[in-house]
Amino acid sequence: MIAACQPKEQKTNFKPERIRKIASFTVHAPIEKVFPLFGPIREKEWAAGWEPEIIFSNSDEADEHMIFKTSGKHHDEEFLWIITQFRPEEHLVEYTVSTVDRIWFVRVQCESRNEETLATVSYTYTGLNNRGNEMNMEALDKMFANNLADWEEAINYYIKTGNQFK
Repeated sequence: MIAACQPKEQKTNFKPERIRKIASFTVHAPIEKVFPLFGPIREKEWAAGWEPEIIFSNSDEADEHMIFKTSGKHHDEEFLWIITQFRPEEHLVEYTVSTVDRIWFVRVQCESRNEETLATVSYTYTGLNNRGNEMNMEALDKMFANNLADWEEAINYYIKTGNQFK
């Protein structure tokens, strides 16, 4: 007989918290030019400091179930990323990111608006312990401090100049 997995008994009064924010912005270029910039490889072109370490991929660009790591920015040592949804025909990519203390989902959906692109980005965080709950609130507040206007500025600058915004 196989014993069923039983969850470990909680030693604290931990309750996981899930928080989410969404913002949209306009990129002044057609969707075919914009959407690939939200993949982990092409993001390096416009996002200063973005240096993913690819662990597994079936492609030179983004592909579903691609796995990579980045250095942590919010008290974590490193982030493990997995592209959990990649539907380029729908201009959708979703990442699952995790650390010991928390897990979050980053979803980017692009929509064509004539010769421009509306990018909608959502971050959904869940704490895996009390520390994770606290870190998530801080990370979400920092990420959305300008409602992703910093992303909009950086991507539009890159589209216009071919260089990263400094």
